[in-house]
Amino acid sequence: MRIEHIAVYVKDLERTKSFFTKYFNGISNDGYYNSITGFKSYFLTFEDGARLEIMNKPNLTDFCSNDEVFGYSHIAFSVGSIDAVNSLTEQLLNDGFKVISGPRTTGDGYYESCIVDMEGNRIEITV
Repeated sequence: MRIEHIAVYVKDLERTKSFFTKYFNGISNDGYYNSITGFKSYFLTFEDGARLEIMNKPNLTDFCSNDEVFGYSHIAFSVGSIDAVNSLTEQLLNDGFKVISGPRTTGDGYYESCIVDMEGNRIEITV
């Protein structure tokens, strides 16, 4: 068994699509639009076949956001090497994204950093 895809609602669909295609080499489909409900989505496919569905529809509301809450925590991308973690983290920092940890070796042995994307989602970058 495998997870087929992960889905997340976002405020800015096009900007989110650009983020994942630019920094994580995601390949987007042409998108989907339901003219009756206003629902829009893209499926992004990554090198190993993992897929992320980004979605938007009218009248979504924000939930009360704290630094850490029950539920979704982060999505992690393996970039293959310590140098790649360092390089991508630096690029994201230089492009204005907040780095909230690392790059560092964690207590359980992962070399990683964690950034916050433009939607407030945590993205972990690991070897």
